[in-house]
Amino acid sequence: MIDSRAVVSPQAQLAADVEVGPFTVIGPDVVIGSGTWIGPHAVINGPTRIGTGNKIFQFASLGDAPQDKKYKGEPTLLEIGDRNVFRESVTVNRGTTHDRGVTLIGNDNLLMAYSHVAHDCRLGDQIVMANCATLGGHVEIGDWATLGGLSAVHQYTKVGAHCFIAHNAAPPYVLAVGRPAAPHSVNAIGLQRRGFTPEQILNIRRAYRLLYRSGLKLKMALEELEKAAETQMEIRPFVEFIKRSERSIVR
Repeated sequence: MIDSRAVVSPQAQLAADVEVGPFTVIGPDVVIGSGTWIGPHAVINGPTRIGTGNKIFQFASLGDAPQDKKYKGEPTLLEIGDRNVFRESVTVNRGTTHDRGVTLIGNDNLLMAYSHVAHDCRLGDQIVMANCATLGGHVEIGDWATLGGLSAVHQYTKVGAHCFIAHNAAPPYVLAVGRPAAPHSVNAIGLQRRGFTPEQILNIRRAYRLLYRSGLKLKMALEELEKAAETQMEIRPFVEFIKRSERSIVR
């Protein structure tokens, strides 16, 4: 399963059925779970933990040192879940000691060619990062978020679940585009595809209008959203996102 032209450290731990293509380099302190396929010319350095059923295409670089001037070679970590796809030339860096020391990627994510995940980022599940999408350090991405091609997310920014962005970041469910990013609508098509009912989408639209079109100050809009969230659970992510925000929101 391992091509004779690949270079795999004796200190790496690969499940018996892991496939490794020619000229790929896997360093020490790398653990790779079963069913994972790694193409040619990839580089995986450790400490890195990779789950099961992942696909890593040519020239991807996973688990290398963070691109941070404060990093002094500490043994930080990259943890990757299951069934993720890393396309050509994707780069994912380990964490730093200035955060929790780990970069986390969940399950079932698609990182398209040339996308980049910087140190200490936390990605949930079912995320799509299109070509050249880039995350600064310490970014959090919620489940089912879609980042369009060439989009960039500034360090320490949070991107909400189910949102669709073209530039910068957005709360849950919101479609945001522009430079700088501005909210335009609810990501209704994405919500339909993920099984949200018409009533839930209508409630989210109402919450969106309250937050972005009512003219209310953020504090007052949040109070109204909290009331709605008592009976409409789909509104809860809006409320939690705003409360957790450390740098306010795109508004």
